[in-house]
Amino acid sequence: MTTTMSETSVLSIETLTRRFGGLAAVNQVSFQVKADEIFGLIGPNGAGKTTLFNLITGLIVPSSGQVLFRKERISQLRPHRIARKGIARTFQNVRLFGELSALENVMIARHIHNRSDLFRGILALPPAPLQEQQTRAKAEELLDLVGLSDRRQEKARNFAYGDQRRLEIARALALDPQVLLLDEPAAGMNPSEKHQLSEFIRSIREQFKLTILLIEHHVPLVMGLCDRIAVLDFGQLIALGEPAVVKNDPAVIAAYLGGEP
Repeated sequence: MTTTMSETSVLSIETLTRRFGGLAAVNQVSFQVKADEIFGLIGPNGAGKTTLFNLITGLIVPSSGQVLFRKERISQLRPHRIARKGIARTFQNVRLFGELSALENVMIARHIHNRSDLFRGILALPPAPLQEQQTRAKAEELLDLVGLSDRRQEKARNFAYGDQRRLEIARALALDPQVLLLDEPAAGMNPSEKHQLSEFIRSIREQFKLTILLIEHHVPLVMGLCDRIAVLDFGQLIALGEPAVVKNDPAVIAAYLGGEP
């Protein structure tokens, strides 16, 4: 049974399943994400969270079920086409071009919106020069937003882990997304950095009018940041709702949080 996408929903996951051999990494999962919402996705290791992100962004295709983005089925589209429609992501393991500068990493993502063909780009024929200028300006603006403008020419491989995370978010924002998927953005951060990250996520939601999906193992961050939370366990959705409700759900306590709520 599938869900009916409401007028306020931007993303709908409908009985989504992905099998690897005999294992269902994601099993009959359904939920909707509202526009402008910060939506958390939690669960134990191996629960299927990153697999679900991979299904949404087209890195893998579902065994059954579908993903709807603004009522359009995107389940069978290639990743670059999904990105052009307005869905961007970061990864659990940072995937930057280490030998390129911070500025170049962000500019590469921005090029998805350029309309010049390769021939015009190589020969610097109009409108390629203007588009390149606009791309650079936008990339510099995003680096300033994440606090890395003074290191724009430094190679990405030289950045500390937390700075690489911020650079990856800047690169995702360069795609002009409507929906931003963040896969464990607080990994490796200390408590102060996690607090700053929460404030930053709220600020970019407001500034860019984003809908944000967040995978995160740090439960206090998720509970304090997200409007609603979905909990996966062994590929199945076991709870869905506001943080206070999810936190006190017996199934969630048993599967993930442990102890008393």
